[in-house]
Amino acid sequence: MTSKLKTDILETVSGSGTIALTNQLSGMTTASLPTLTSAEMPVGSVLQVINAFTTTEVAIGSGTSTYADTGLTATITPTSTSSKILVIFTLQQFMTQVAGYGRNKLVRGSTDIREFGFALYAGASTIMGHQTGQFLDSPSTTSATTYKLMFNSGLGNINCQYDDGNGDSVSTITLMEIKG
Repeated sequence: MTSKLKTDILETVSGSGTIALTNQLSGMTTASLPTLTSAEMPVGSVLQVINAFTTTEVAIGSGTSTYADTGLTATITPTSTSSKILVIFTLQQFMTQVAGYGRNKLVRGSTDIREFGFALYAGASTIMGHQTGQFLDSPSTTSATTYKLMFNSGLGNINCQYDDGNGDSVSTITLMEIKG
């Protein structure tokens, strides 16, 4: 439903005069709207988004107790030390046993900041699955900051469908700077 307002005269609140509106809005475009700087944005605003992905297959050795680098890495440079970084990831994996377990670890630079554990069960001897996670980090810096995902499991590969070695799957990481 469209509304239309028609009037002959607009009068000021004090009644001391009238306001002419003839063609006041003509010629306005979105280009004439002001651009806000990150300092002018309200708290909670998304200031920037960085996305990265990998299709590289990473084989995890049987019975390993160490973390392997998934190759899933992204770097962001916060605009303020009060900014938060929301990290969202999806990691594709191929498990080679009926029951699967594992851990993902989120690392900022060389600092472990969060571990995500998971367990999978399938009625067959293999399963293709994905793990997702998110974490809101407070790096307190304006320097370039790198986040990466590590994986620990003695059961399978990363980014490999059907164990064919072709790196068919895509794992992703997204970094969002949130104004603090």
